[in-house]
Formats: sequence, structure tokens, C-alpha cells
Amino acid sequence: MTQNAMNADKTCEVSWFSALCDDDYEFLGQPDPMLASSWEHCRNIVLQAEKGGFDNILLPSGYQLGIDTTMFAGAIAPLTKTIRLLWALRMGEDWPPQLARRIATLDRILGGRLTVNIISSDLPGEKMESRPRYQRTLEIMQILKIMLSGEHLKYKGEFFDLDLAPARIGTVSGKCPPLYFGGLSEDAREAAAQGCDVYLMWPDTMDKTRETIADMTARAAKHGRTIKFGYRAHVIVRETEDEARAYADRLLSKLDDQTGEEIRKKSLDSASVGVTRQAELRSAAGGDGFVEENLWTGIGRARSGCGAAIVGNPDQVLAKLRAYQAEGIDAFILSGYPHAAEADLFARHVLPKLNHGPLVM
Repeated sequence: MTQNAMNADKTCEVSWFSALCDDDYEFLGQPDPMLASSWEHCRNIVLQAEKGGFDNILLPSGYQLGIDTTMFAGAIAPLTKTIRLLWALRMGEDWPPQLARRIATLDRILGGRLTVNIISSDLPGEKMESRPRYQRTLEIMQILKIMLSGEHLKYKGEFFDLDLAPARIGTVSGKCPPLYFGGLSEDAREAAAQGCDVYLMWPDTMDKTRETIADMTARAAKHGRTIKFGYRAHVIVRETEDEARAYADRLLSKLDDQTGEEIRKKSLDSASVGVTRQAELRSAAGGDGFVEENLWTGIGRARSGCGAAIVGNPDQVLAKLRAYQAEGIDAFILSGYPHAAEADLFARHVLPKLNHGPLVM
């Protein structure tokens, strides 16, 4: 069997993205009242993704941006039937036992379709150094896994000293939903290796992706663990490569550098190691913004965080995704501008060609 055929047989989870954090545009950097984060708009993105056949959808969280993720997740859950929710939670804003109860409740509403994106955030208005912040996040992940497995919690760490019975309500599976988590710093990698189930990466070159997967696999093994890998990227797919590239140029056609910088600085993680790496990618790209075949960094000119897109015709986008699968990627979290329209394009042109389904842990 050829490598391409082997990749075609591998199952991956394919997720979309609901723009809860004021991150939807027709032209990057040009706010559009029709695309502003609202209950109606973000609900429609989720329902479009479910209709298109996506396995999961990320509900992002940003303290200063958009609408509240927890309230949105509770409201959208009973409106869905098949799609999973990847609920982003900011650890600086939660008390673990209460968080465990909320996770269990939402999972029950969804009939077991909940996954959780752990964000190692500060408490709004405060600033914690990297090492203790990630240590606190690791302790919360460990506490959640104990409590959501129905076990009595007797935990003593650097931040939490708890002796507590689990809440009456548990998840459908009787265990903690999969925890998705990302970060490139040394502290983030160590927390991920010990605590998460799916390690998330932002766009990078193929060699760097391969290097990160090898590093994280080895780190997890030192703790007697195995983890899966997720890749978060934007996508622009059109019938021809020329059309896809033309649309990429159109996205940036009304953006000036000052506006792009102001947008990037709004995010509380704008100085993180991961964001710095996205800036390095833009600097390494050619004049057309492509840093390697079909990987375009122009998105990052007006976005902190995930700052590159897979751009091309359906066969090129499919080949790129399968190349990442060959390196060890198990899950993709994709998005595009505007989000509802691009979800439909990807669902029609690429998704049917992928062997995909909810990630099995």
C-alpha cells in the first residue's frame, strides 16, 4: 500500500470554529456588523458546521473579546444533534470542583458529546509568571480527571489542597471528557505532557510540526503516557489554486499594518511563545506570504494566535491535511473567513474525501 493510500485510510477528527471572540470578517481588519460575535451569528456557524458533517466545533474564549463561551455552550447544546462541542475554558477564572460539575452537566445535556479546550489563562486583571500558571493548569487538569471519574478527591498540590467527594452528577461516559491543550513554551509542554489528552498546535512548517510531535511524544512517555495531536489552522479552498490565492489576496485588500497590529495586541496572549512563533513564520515567508507549499501566513497580519491558512484547490488541501496525518496529526480544527460560508465550501469540496469521525481516546 502506498503512503498516500495509508493516509487516506487513517481516521481523523475534523472540527470547525465558531467565532465567539469578534473574529469574523469578509475583509480582515474591517469589522462588519453582520459578522460581529452575537448569539445569532455564532449559533448559525455551529448549525452550518453540523449540517456540513463536521465532527466537532471549537467554541473559543477570550476575556476581552466577543461573548461568553460558557453561556453560549449551554444555550447551543440542546440545539445540536450530532456535532461535538470543544468548549474552551480559561483556567484563571475557575475553581476546579465547580468546573467539574459544570462539565458534567453540559456533557449530560449533549448526551456525551463534550470535549474541553483547556486554556492556561491569568485571572483577568492579574499577571502570573509562566511556571506557576502552567503548574496551576496542570493541577486543575489532574483534579478534573479524578473528580469526573467519580473518585473521591484527595489532592495536595502547589495551588490546591482538597478533600472532597465528587458531585452527584457525572458525565455520560463516567470519565473526564478529552482535554485539548496547547502551548509551545517549556512550561506549557511539560504541563501538556503530564495532563492533556490532545496536544494542539498552531500552523507551522512540516519539519517543525514533525519536530514538535516527536518532542511531545517523548515527554509524555517519560510520564508513562501517550497523547494525540491536533492541528489548528485556517483554510481557503476553491475549485482552482488561482481562485484560492486570489481570495487570500482579497481578504487582505483593505488591511493596513497599523490596524493589524492593533487587532493582534487585543489578545491577552499576544506575547506568548506560540504567538511569537507565528510572527516568525510571517517573517520567513516569501513576498506572497507563503512559507511553504500551500501554507499562507497572511492571516496572522490581523490575528493573534493561529495565523496561517492552508490554501489551494480541493486536491491540494486534501494532500496537505494527509501530509500532516502522516506526521502524526489525529485531529484538525479549521476555520475560514467568513466562517459559515467557508465551512460550507470545505464541507462540499474536501470533507467527503477524508476518512473522519469523532476522536476516540
